[in-house]
Amino acid sequence: MIEAIVYQYGPDPAQFGELSLPGRPALGTVVVIHGGFWQAAYDLSLGRPLAADLAARGYAAWNLEYRRAGGGGGWPATFEDVASGIDLLAALPVETSGVVAVGHSAGGHLGVWAAGRAGLPDGASGARPRVAVTGVVSQGGVLALADCARDRLGGDAAVGLMGGGPDELPEAYRLADPMARLPASASVVCLHSRHDQRVPYSYSERYVAAAAAAGGRASLVETFGDHFSLIDPASRDWATALGALPGLLAQG
Repeated sequence: MIEAIVYQYGPDPAQFGELSLPGRPALGTVVVIHGGFWQAAYDLSLGRPLAADLAARGYAAWNLEYRRAGGGGGWPATFEDVASGIDLLAALPVETSGVVAVGHSAGGHLGVWAAGRAGLPDGASGARPRVAVTGVVSQGGVLALADCARDRLGGDAAVGLMGGGPDELPEAYRLADPMARLPASASVVCLHSRHDQRVPYSYSERYVAAAAAAGGRASLVETFGDHFSLIDPASRDWATALGALPGLLAQG
């Protein structure tokens, strides 16, 4: 079994990641960003099986933890953590010329947001990245943050993350919502099932359509499990995610 090495990127107990390296030159670097509607009840243990599988297949896997709502996170701390955690890769023994984020649910949102950091205005949380995310696999991602708030998904999870709704905090949502940050400079592959009962399939549909209209590179692949089969290493849905990695890394 490949042992993960813990690296801190800040003083808070939640500001760390687990790096799993293959026993041979890595095929590329993959950041695993867990979901859980940005809430403190869920942590990077959700990403450990994926990171272990990625390392066993020859990838350097960075399983990223971050402060969540209810545990010191929220806007902008959660976003600053994701940015800092990815930027730490510049100081770790991995290749950073091409980095792909694999994010599930809320982690899909954070991965796509991270891929657009270069377009953030100076002074905004996450602006001026040291390490660019050049591709994203969004697994049932919450890619329409304002809609998530209005739809009250996950027990008002987006409102809990942001500290209010999009009508109260329009500027914060403009910086945090991938739908408002188009086009992203990275290629985004959205994996989503119509049987997903946690995050609507329509969120990925709308993101891909809006990205294409803005001149971005995004595609939607329909999967056939549910919300959680996407993070089951034994599932066909995870195999679909793995199949997207070589093409995304080649664009780095």
